[in-house]
Amino acid sequence: MKKKFTFETIRLNKYMSDAGICSRRQADIFIQDGLVTVDGKVAVPGMKVTKNQDVRFQGKPVELIEELELIAFNKPRGIVCTAQKREKDNIIDFINYHTKIYPIGRLDKDSEGLILLTNDGEISNRIQKARYYHEKEYIVTVDKPVTIEFLYGMRNGVPILNTVTRKCRVRKLSKNQFSIILTQGLNRQIRRMCEYFGYRVLNLKRVRIMDIELGKLKTGTYRKLTKNEINKLKKELFNEPDN
Repeated sequence: MKKKFTFETIRLNKYMSDAGICSRRQADIFIQDGLVTVDGKVAVPGMKVTKNQDVRFQGKPVELIEELELIAFNKPRGIVCTAQKREKDNIIDFINYHTKIYPIGRLDKDSEGLILLTNDGEISNRIQKARYYHEKEYIVTVDKPVTIEFLYGMRNGVPILNTVTRKCRVRKLSKNQFSIILTQGLNRQIRRMCEYFGYRVLNLKRVRIMDIELGKLKTGTYRKLTKNEINKLKKELFNEPDN
């Protein structure tokens, strides 16, 4: 799917985001710090550029990504959601995709299931921002029977990490298993929530991100999102009409 540029000029922070360098907010910081040049001159905040200009970040050319890459991956336990090569179990080396992509958000090393990867900084940024209340669904197995009291407590906000978690939907699936739908992503949130009530997580699998479902995707494999999935995703993220 080709990206479309409506205007001849584009804000520099969006240009960098579309190029997969970073989010718009982070681009503004890089520009403010003097790390970005346009046609050999130090860029200034708020400036606009055309896709034919020579934009560089820390001296390296920044080129717009014409082809959107967006894949769903069933992450195995033990794989780390980082692009850092110094991590031997990093997700990028494991997938070995044919072009540059990076994970959208994180999934704990000890957790498994659905994670999206892309080369589009703006899509990544929109999905991750907690203020958009995008849903993520998990199936969790714990070391003790799931009680009514536990479900009630998990649903109505749990004090962790110097805050209280947002209210969420929690449903018992079996004696020791439940599903939970979150709209935020605090560090090791579900594990910390369970620990607060004296439960230990034995297995945690993410099965849905917004309207993208893990389905029958085998562990350690990936698939490209369908055109329909991408259209629905973009419509929700940017309120764009279907193509």
